[in-house]
Amino acid sequence: MAASAMFQATANIKGAVSLINQLDTERFPLLLVRILQKLHVKEGRIFTEEEENKLQTSLGIEEKKDLQLILDILSFIFEQAVYHVAKPAVLKQQLLNIDLDEVKVDAFIEAWSTNAKNVIDRVRQRNFINNQLEDINWQLNLQLAQSEKTKMKAPNAILELGIRSEDKNTKEKVHVEFSHAELYDFYDKLEIIQSQLDSLNK
Repeated sequence: MAASAMFQATANIKGAVSLINQLDTERFPLLLVRILQKLHVKEGRIFTEEEENKLQTSLGIEEKKDLQLILDILSFIFEQAVYHVAKPAVLKQQLLNIDLDEVKVDAFIEAWSTNAKNVIDRVRQRNFINNQLEDINWQLNLQLAQSEKTKMKAPNAILELGIRSEDKNTKEKVHVEFSHAELYDFYDKLEIIQSQLDSLNK
């Protein structure tokens, strides 16, 4: 019986694969190892802002959003591998199925084979915060600014998230404001999360 797909060919994954296939083959394995070392950290970034800027330059990536997409998808791939406790041969075929080139696939398998046990153990041991999202409210604002020559429209969205803490049995409201560009980026990340949930539910 054929193994079920660990990854769905979403627009984000296709875009990331295209970018990953162009990355320098010597630096790529180091990037994978760094991501694996930080995968168990529930909160916080894998790279600092300064490190991301240096990484963007060293990898020859023009757009910051492209670097973020690459990092998100590489993390997602390893998270899926952890969830499925994927054997190297299975992971290799799954990566080839999403058109990752063979050199990059081999780098993935080398990093995974060497680090899988430690990564899986650390992920299993991490503590999850018992916070739950209970409700979401939203509001759209359109700010108008007028000068002598032009009128500017600055739309933004405000989300109100109702978060309940099981540990403290309390509820708090968190307000998050998005510009149009920030909301679009947030939507892209939700698509990645949805893809992962769909895959886990199969």
